[in-house]
Amino acid sequence: MISKAKQVWVPGPLIVGAGPSGLAVAACLESKGVPSIILEKDLCIASSWKLRMYERLKLHLPKQFCELPHLPFPKEFPTYPTREQFISYIDSYAKAFCIEPLFGMSVESAAYDAGIGFWKVQANGLEFISRWLIVATGENAEAFRPEITGMPDYTEVILHTCEYKKGDDFRGKKVLVVGCGNSGMEVCLDLCNNGAQPSMVVRDKLHILPREILGISTFGLSMFLMRWLPMKHVDSFLLLCARLLLGDTEKFGLKRPKIGPLQFKMMSGKTPVLDVGTLAKIKNGEIKVVPGINHFTSKGVEFTDGRQEDFDAVILATGYRSNVPSWLKEEDFFDQRDGYPKTQFPNSWKGKNGLYAVGFTRRGLLGTSLEARWIAEDIATQWSSETRHLPSLGGSAASIKAQVYQWTGGMSDKVKEIVMNALSTDDERLPIQLWGPRDFP
Repeated sequence: MISKAKQVWVPGPLIVGAGPSGLAVAACLESKGVPSIILEKDLCIASSWKLRMYERLKLHLPKQFCELPHLPFPKEFPTYPTREQFISYIDSYAKAFCIEPLFGMSVESAAYDAGIGFWKVQANGLEFISRWLIVATGENAEAFRPEITGMPDYTEVILHTCEYKKGDDFRGKKVLVVGCGNSGMEVCLDLCNNGAQPSMVVRDKLHILPREILGISTFGLSMFLMRWLPMKHVDSFLLLCARLLLGDTEKFGLKRPKIGPLQFKMMSGKTPVLDVGTLAKIKNGEIKVVPGINHFTSKGVEFTDGRQEDFDAVILATGYRSNVPSWLKEEDFFDQRDGYPKTQFPNSWKGKNGLYAVGFTRRGLLGTSLEARWIAEDIATQWSSETRHLPSLGGSAASIKAQVYQWTGGMSDKVKEIVMNALSTDDERLPIQLWGPRDFP
């Protein structure tokens, strides 16, 4: 039970997660005049991009489909910005909207208190209390590492793609990449271009499409055609273009599903692979396609066809998953099995009792931007009438920082420093307002 001295009354929504989704909804709320607070477990914004993405990563879609609300990419950025350029854009975005999350705040639980009509969120010994809770931890909150028979017996290196940095680290080595999505394909290409010998595990059927068709983004062209044609006709067009531009992928061990790429995405949630050069390396034999894994050996694996092979390293390109069920005490809106909203896009952003979700659309940053706008609009319509029940805004920066220091008395020195730095400002009014211990009116 957290004492009253450690309760933090939040003016406006409380956002969990300072990735692109959390920043987007905070910016949209700011544009509506609604203050918000973001809790972030890591020590920086967009930590997945800054800490857990490989160096050669570029956006797979053109930049106009990856912009966050109210701020376009710089004109000088290329069509497909690099990881570093996207990070620069995200940093500029946070600065433009004066977004200053509270870092080092790992949310342990969040539950709705029907007695007072507020959400109570526990993080690092504090209890944040807010009328609105926005879950922005997204689809990629934690790495998914499958348990494969014999994996503990393997004596060489096993990494997840969140730990992989660059192909040069594996120069001259035989590397097994487990997974054939966009990340797996791009990691294989990076390994190949840096003198490694990659093999890629392909268990399931998948769609591979050219990234561009006659110089036009395949994604953009698909979205345009969907305005005029049924999905099945757009799928037929995409498959025809893929056959003409990429050839028959099945003879290289890359079998396609029976339904088209857009329908397959709709039904399974699996995104088509946009080829950035990997397929050519597969065709010329520089990247080998191998079947599923039966089990690991001490130096390699046995495949489902019975063949054994040794590898110097294994990279798990097995994706990520939501961690919402581990901390959100709510079962009506979020599915406890996969951590996604139970209702599908475009109805996946709003739950009950002031609960919202952003970044779970399986439609990338374009879906995130739409949801961020919808959430801000919805909360803004409630803001004027409901804020009269909250403590009045105000308080000097010095008094608020003093209170926060008192609340963090039981926390580690490192987290104290994180919180105080997050609130550090020369201005007498903070861009983020916090409430000290008060009786609920």
